[in-house]
Amino acid sequence: MNEPLTQRQQEILDYLKESQRLRGVMPSTREIQESFGFASQTAAMSHLRALERKGAIQRLPGKARAVIFPEDLDREEIVDIPIYGDIAAGMAQDVAPDKEGCLSIDIASLGIRPTARTFALRVRGDSMINAHICDGDTVILEFREPRRGDVVAALIDGETTLKRYVMEGRKAYLRAENDDYPDLIPARELIIQGVMIGLLRNHGG
Repeated sequence: MNEPLTQRQQEILDYLKESQRLRGVMPSTREIQESFGFASQTAAMSHLRALERKGAIQRLPGKARAVIFPEDLDREEIVDIPIYGDIAAGMAQDVAPDKEGCLSIDIASLGIRPTARTFALRVRGDSMINAHICDGDTVILEFREPRRGDVVAALIDGETTLKRYVMEGRKAYLRAENDDYPDLIPARELIIQGVMIGLLRNHGG
């Protein structure tokens, strides 16, 4: 911490930690305002900015109530997830995935807990665009049993694809998130290779 905190800033920091411990989430600026009797939410936001500037907290951009305390950073991990090549988000294709290296991710930013059964695949195609999964993105998956509606990497009649897992009665099939693509109904086999638990957006041109 670069600068010492004022008494009020320390009180707010203690309040943030206690709220996270008891509720699992950060209080809103309105809750901070009401708890400390500030005239406006702007005053609460100013204190949060001061805490951030002094290094007492770190806020995650684009995520409401997402605050990390420096002492928690040591407990977070940068983990390596194996990448097993590409997967078609289009028509199924006959591809045997090979490990191509590892993807290093910050589990705090993604909000996932990778295990030994977690892996990644690069997306090729546009059949899942209505689920905001685009060509060039990387999906993070986990080996586990799928539930209705999960996005899965699947082996269907010997070909691999990324689709939505659908159950009707006792029959399972795969559905695209793009009206230009038909449902994939297995003639012989449908083997789920992984269930999507995270997505890394490709921001390249």
